[in-house]
Amino acid sequence: MSLYYEVVFACFLRDATPEPVLAALRWHTGASADRPPHLDANEHPYPLLAASPDSCLPGGEFAFLQRQSRGSWDAWGLFTRNLWLDDDIGELVTVLNLLAPHVEDPGYGGYMREEGDAKPSIFTFRDGAYGLEAD
Repeated sequence: MSLYYEVVFACFLRDATPEPVLAALRWHTGASADRPPHLDANEHPYPLLAASPDSCLPGGEFAFLQRQSRGSWDAWGLFTRNLWLDDDIGELVTVLNLLAPHVEDPGYGGYMREEGDAKPSIFTFRDGAYGLEAD
């Protein structure tokens, strides 16, 4: 029997995030139909963050990447919420590696939790790296 995980990314990326990274995120979120030519199909096999219209998550899935004002400066806001099959959870490393060098604010960056669990494991970003903090 398969397990399912709710996976959420909620972070700001620096305004100067390189265009190839933004192009990759646009494709992964489903905002762009074509895989950017610089992405290796083995490492990025399919859009990992695209919202499924048939999701079993209450309230559905979301995938947004947008430029946002943060007062005196701009940043790229990323918010995704998806249901991941346990067989695919290893692909999280692909997303975490893509985001980590460009996250603007250190600390919280999202979470994952098994569908029936009440306590999530938190994604953190700091100094271009990521961590996973389980409760």
